[in-house]
Amino acid sequence: MSDKSGKGKAGSANAGWTGLSEKELETLDHLSRNLMQASLKSQHLLSDVMRKALEGDTVLPNADPFHSAPEFHEVWKQIVAQPDLMMRAQADLMKGYIDLWSNTTKRVMASEAETKPAIEPEPGDKRWRSTDWSENPVFDAIKQSYLLNQHFLMGLVGSVEGIDERSKRKVEFLTRMMTDALSPTNFALTNPDVLRETMQSQGENLTRGLQNLLDDLASGDGRLALKQTDMEGFQVGRDMATAPGKVVFENELMELIQYAPTTETVKQRPLLIAPPWINKFYIMDLREKNSMIRWLVDQGFTVFLISWVNPGPELKDKTFNDYMHEGLFAALHAIEAATGETAVNAVGYCVAGTLLSSALAWLEAEGQSERIASATFFAAQSDFEKAGDLLIFIDDNWLKEIERIMDSQGGVLDGRSMADTFNLLRSNDLVWSFVVNNYLLGRQPQAFDLLFWNADQTRMPKALHLWYLDNFYKNNRLAKGELELGGHKLDLGAVKTPVYIQASREDHIAPYPSVYRAARLYGGPVRFMMAGSGHIAGVINHPDAKKYQYWTNEALPEAVEAWIEGATEHPGSWWGDWRDWLASHSGDDVPARTPGEGKLKPIRKAPGRNVLVRSDAKPSKPPKPPKPPKPPKPPKPSKSTKPSKPSKPGPAD
Repeated sequence: MSDKSGKGKAGSANAGWTGLSEKELETLDHLSRNLMQASLKSQHLLSDVMRKALEGDTVLPNADPFHSAPEFHEVWKQIVAQPDLMMRAQADLMKGYIDLWSNTTKRVMASEAETKPAIEPEPGDKRWRSTDWSENPVFDAIKQSYLLNQHFLMGLVGSVEGIDERSKRKVEFLTRMMTDALSPTNFALTNPDVLRETMQSQGENLTRGLQNLLDDLASGDGRLALKQTDMEGFQVGRDMATAPGKVVFENELMELIQYAPTTETVKQRPLLIAPPWINKFYIMDLREKNSMIRWLVDQGFTVFLISWVNPGPELKDKTFNDYMHEGLFAALHAIEAATGETAVNAVGYCVAGTLLSSALAWLEAEGQSERIASATFFAAQSDFEKAGDLLIFIDDNWLKEIERIMDSQGGVLDGRSMADTFNLLRSNDLVWSFVVNNYLLGRQPQAFDLLFWNADQTRMPKALHLWYLDNFYKNNRLAKGELELGGHKLDLGAVKTPVYIQASREDHIAPYPSVYRAARLYGGPVRFMMAGSGHIAGVINHPDAKKYQYWTNEALPEAVEAWIEGATEHPGSWWGDWRDWLASHSGDDVPARTPGEGKLKPIRKAPGRNVLVRSDAKPSKPPKPPKPPKPPKPPKPSKSTKPSKPSKPGPAD
């Protein structure tokens, strides 16, 4: 059976006892070595985690961080007490499995290429993009089996009666989180892409993946810091946040940036943008091709923007009232000193929109409503009655847990905690897809501008954050007219300022039904508009991209469903619609304003220094900024500085 060289049919002397060629043996050897290396790394990882836990370097996770055990107990108690519900669910599950077994048998035994699936994934579920999940009968059966079980559990929880709505929604959300975690896509032996990569790389993907896991644990000091993008791929001020401008004012809480004009004339009334303090402002100036800041400047607006400080423990006692006075109102005074204008058009994005709505009511109570001539809200909530999945966890137990976490971090909520919370709302896209890519496939995440911004997190002061969660999410005091701030009880119904409200159809943080409720709270003219996509892409949608769509309706019926039914769909970006509305509240054209030509001189170039402070670095108090010139007291608006009123306001105003 051997030739003269001593080689067997397999081409190797070793084939006599293994039946494998030299190449196959070499492949097996590499695979074995890589699996052994992966095993050793796993042991090192486990021993390191246990050592840190025993030494007290890290706190083991709370077994029930959402304090959901009472709700789970009550829901399943009611399910067991409703035998008809259980029988129907089990009958549906059994029927689904019979169909699945029958279809799988036909495909395997009778080689039938196509059969009607027992269950299909939800539209847009990206976990099953690999063709193996549909073309390979084994993996197709694994997929459908998982979906049937998930549907069974979600159906039981969703159909149970005798449970208050909040508890049911909480258990539904957590049940989906758990079933998402158990998806076969998240395990090496049941993911065809991982199995293929393991064989092709001879197991190197597993060793690389474990090294990625070790690196992420090290960067998080024992807490998993899941990497979503290449954080070395971009640099703020070089690749992002590059719109020309100058910081013209600063204090403990913010820098005020004035952007350089690109037109010979600008609208008389300046535009002040307040981005959320839970992220950095450069989502509005991400890249040149999609920068809202550059686009607004090109439309002839004088743009000012607040760049919030990334606070350390020294600012833990800063309050919501401080952010209103030292943020929004300090910016109003500075803009007056820089331009001579006593009124601005203001924009509030996300939580800064909640701040802006509170500020409008406060100014109205003070008799100074003219300081903000119009207000625009991006993905912002003022009524939190229908505030989405975040709302279901805001109770006394969770607030105490957040306070405990902030106390352990020196009085601030670190950026990772907030990012982890938002990521869990879309766990398949923002958590598990990266677990598979980084740890099972052993790949490095690609450089992606939006995910770079998402990972460049900010901290929040304890006093501000707890007050915000309690008064808005938990008790909805602003919408109820019960919120007291700075000596006034705030009443949004008294606000007559013209308002433009933007919502996004797929927003998971500020759901459009919640945003719409605010449109009916104000006492003045309101234009409500709904954009396609979500919390970020629904807002940052440059017209040149020619993506998505938006809907308008001049009426404001009581229910958002009625508004949608009567709405008109428009292709592309909504920015043009807003620009036209904004221009009608901006006065005549005046010569362009260069940053620093007024009473406020430039302090430093945009994007400033606040935006450069990383949360993963040890927070330190920045050097005390130079004292800016004191702006004059705001005079009452005169007819000479007041933009001419448009003709009789119609529904579009």
